[in-house]
Amino acid sequence: MTHTPVCSLPKTEAEAESKKSPSYPLVFASEGERVKVVSLHGGCLMRERLLSMGINVDDEILVVHKQENGAVVIEKAGCRYGLGGGMAHKINVIKA
Repeated sequence: MTHTPVCSLPKTEAEAESKKSPSYPLVFASEGERVKVVSLHGGCLMRERLLSMGINVDDEILVVHKQENGAVVIEKAGCRYGLGGGMAHKINVIKA
C-alpha cells in the first residue's frame, strides 16, 4: 500500500494558469504592493507551513516590508508574517 502525502494534491486551476500569465517570485514585489499568490514551488513542509498561516494559492497578500536578502513581511487579513528569502523565492505572484 502506497502512502500519498497530504500536500501532494493535484495542481489547482490557478497554478496551471500561472504557466500562461507572467508571474514572478514574491521577492520581486514592491513594498506596499498587493499581489495574488498563483503558485507555490516549495516542498511539502513549505506548503504546510504556509497553510498553517492561512496562505494558499489564489490568496491576496500585501507586501509590507522587504529586505535586501529577500526576506519579506506580508499581511493577510490583518495578520503579518515574516518569510525568509528562500521561501519568498518559491512563491509566485501576480499583481492583484
